[in-house]
Amino acid sequence: MKTFLLAILVVVGLSQLSQAQELGIRFGDAWGGHYAVDGVFGLGQFSRIHADVSFGNHGVGVEALWDLLYKPLEKNLYWYVGVGPSAYLGDPFALAVSGEIGLEYRFDFPMVIGADWRPSFIIIEETDFEAGWFGLNVRYVFGK
Repeated sequence: MKTFLLAILVVVGLSQLSQAQELGIRFGDAWGGHYAVDGVFGLGQFSRIHADVSFGNHGVGVEALWDLLYKPLEKNLYWYVGVGPSAYLGDPFALAVSGEIGLEYRFDFPMVIGADWRPSFIIIEETDFEAGWFGLNVRYVFGK
């Protein structure tokens, strides 16, 4: 628990330097455990970087997925599709290419709740395909 709180403090501090637009927690399956610090960094009107840092299982998981499609379905309901690198920095080391598809709801106050599915093709240390990674994201929106 101490590691998790330290991770939140580090990411909050870094987000202030990097101008993160959304910051929160991801619950569910992640590279390093069952929870992650979740951040979104805008790249334009319809694309963004969706990044996670997770701690647990004696290692650290890092993902930086480029959501190349980020479009509204209705007023506050959005869908997104992305792809990018994922790594597990532990024993054994793992490097993968992960996909992402999800839905999120943007409230009229500064909060976003979303759910996504992230299949991964593991390239290094052992070649494998993992299709069962689902998560729930809860994020605070800065500047709203």
